[in-house]
Amino acid sequence: MTGSATSDRPQATWRRAALRVARSLALLYAAWCATLYLMQPSMLYLPVLAGTGLTKAEIDERVEQGTIERHWIERDGARVEAWLMRSLREEPARGLVSISHGNAELIDHLGDDARRWRRLGFDVVLPEYRGYGRSTGSPSEEAIVADTLDAIDWALGKTGHAALVLHGRSLGTGVVAQVAARLGEIPSRPTLELVALEAPFTSIASYAPRYGVPPFLVRDPYRTDEVLPTLTCPVIILHTRDDDVVPIEHGRMLASLAPSRISLVEFEGSHNSGISTTNEYWNAIARALERRDN
Repeated sequence: MTGSATSDRPQATWRRAALRVARSLALLYAAWCATLYLMQPSMLYLPVLAGTGLTKAEIDERVEQGTIERHWIERDGARVEAWLMRSLREEPARGLVSISHGNAELIDHLGDDARRWRRLGFDVVLPEYRGYGRSTGSPSEEAIVADTLDAIDWALGKTGHAALVLHGRSLGTGVVAQVAARLGEIPSRPTLELVALEAPFTSIASYAPRYGVPPFLVRDPYRTDEVLPTLTCPVIILHTRDDDVVPIEHGRMLASLAPSRISLVEFEGSHNSGISTTNEYWNAIARALERRDN
C-alpha cells in the first residue's frame, strides 16, 4: 500500500499542475476575447485616417454655388452630415445614387465618384458616418446604417425619385448591404435598381479567426454574405486581384452566391490603386445600368 500511494503522488501533482496551466490559459484567452470585444470600435472605425476634410469656407462656397445641398441628421444625441448633389444633365435625373465611402475617407473625398454618377444622369446623396469629419457621435453598424437610411429618405423627398442605386467602397460595402436589407424601413420605399460594391468583404465576422476569437463576438458583423442572396436587383462587384486589405477571394465568394444576378469585374492593382478613377471601372457600371434598363 505504501508503495502504491507513493507512486500515485507524482501523477496527482502532474494533474494539479496541468489543471493550473489550463485554468491560466483559459483566463488569458477570456481576457484576450474581452479586450478585443471592447477594442473593436477603435479597430474597425478609423476616422483619424480620413483627416479633417474641407474647411467651413470651402463648404459654404459650394452651398452658395448650389453644388451641394447640406443636411444634418439629428438622432440619439448625434449630429450627422449628408450632402445632396444634382445630376449634370439637363433632362430629368434617372434616379438617386447613395455612396458609402471607405474607412480612410469622408464625404468630402467623394467628389469624383459623385461627378461620374451625375454625368450618368443621377442625383447623388453622400451620407457621412458618425464620428467622421464634422459629424458627431460614435460609429457602429446600427447607427451608420440608420443614419444612411435617414439621409436617403431625405434625398428621396427632395428629388421625388422612386429609383435608387447603392454604391459602396470597402467598409462602405458592408454599410450598403445592410442598407439594402433595410430599405423597407424608409417611408418612401424606393425601388432598388442596382448595387455596386468596390472591394467588398463577405463579412467583418469572417476576420475573427485571424484574431483567434469566435465570430459571434464581433459586434458589427456587416454580413454582406447573408444579404446579397436575398436581393432581387443586379449586383456588380469591382475588385482588384492583389487587394492587400480585402483579398479578392471575398469578392469571388460573394459573386458565387447568386451568379445570375451578381457580376464580378476583376482589376489589376491593390486595395488603394484608385480603380474608381479609371474608365474601365465606370464602363463596367454603365454596362450594369444598361442591363438594368433592359
